[in-house]
Amino acid sequence: MIPVKPSALIEIKDLTIRFHLRQGVVTAVDGVSFEIPSGRVLGLVGESGCGKSVTARSLLRIEAPAKIGGGEILFFPSGRPPVKIHGLDPGGSAIRSIRGKEVSMVFQEPMTSLGPMHTVGNQIREAILLHRTADKREAGQLALQALYSVGMSRSEKVMRQYPHQLSGGMRQRVMIAMALSCEPQLLIADEPTTALDVSTEAQIIELLKEKQASLGMAILYITHNLSVVAGMASDVVVMYLGRIMEKADTETLFRDARHPYTRALMKSIPRVDRDQKERLETIKGGIPDPYDRPKGCVFHPRCHECIPGTCDAVAPRMARLDNGAEVACHLYAEAL
Repeated sequence: MIPVKPSALIEIKDLTIRFHLRQGVVTAVDGVSFEIPSGRVLGLVGESGCGKSVTARSLLRIEAPAKIGGGEILFFPSGRPPVKIHGLDPGGSAIRSIRGKEVSMVFQEPMTSLGPMHTVGNQIREAILLHRTADKREAGQLALQALYSVGMSRSEKVMRQYPHQLSGGMRQRVMIAMALSCEPQLLIADEPTTALDVSTEAQIIELLKEKQASLGMAILYITHNLSVVAGMASDVVVMYLGRIMEKADTETLFRDARHPYTRALMKSIPRVDRDQKERLETIKGGIPDPYDRPKGCVFHPRCHECIPGTCDAVAPRMARLDNGAEVACHLYAEAL
């Protein structure tokens, strides 16, 4: 029997996900553990290719062609016993009853996520017919309300249009409306503003904050933009090459980041209070070849605080620090 954890909606324990390719095996997620608290926003941050999206997709069991190689994904729905998501059949009825209804996802690129052969209205109605009502007229009304709720202008006309007839910002609003149409307990937002201009990005972020507050849902917000996380998330998980480097609440992370990777990311952010002639700091080197992962700490080839003989030989364990953060770094080995 899984003990119920009222503070956690999702608990991920030592999750490993691998791609088995002709060239070899790629470990995209390597021993990742974190919780998504009920009603809070968790920011998942890291460079492209660090495993953020694969981790998020595994919560809905749509990680294929990758496979879960170990660990657990536990879902604690309100009013029901806990669910072992990692043990569900990706094509089975159990996970399909969760997808879209209790856990929804806003994908990174709406143009490739929305079906080009179906109108916007039909695509939103499909989710509602599957999870909320079998009445097509009622489903149409709920779909229209969903578009209104995300601030879509001319919603009646948009219902009859196809994705290619909409702008990028409108398509992203459609994706959000579809994801929220069944009022999920968790919304996964996978870099929802990457392809949008700055003004539209700000509108989408404000929309997500408003819906999170009104519905009381949790959000897993995936991004590489720390400035977005600062204004959006209550807690942050920093990933690099499939492993967690640091976990902390947002205020602690931005005030007192400890891991060298997190500090390097912070220093790369443009700030208005900096000297205009001062160059932004960069992280030397590039992300290692996924087929040839570094031994020890995966960040050590790019770390200016690397301890020879230790960082390049032994993988660091997660340590809890005096500021409440958890950090995987040999610099804090005494905290274990």
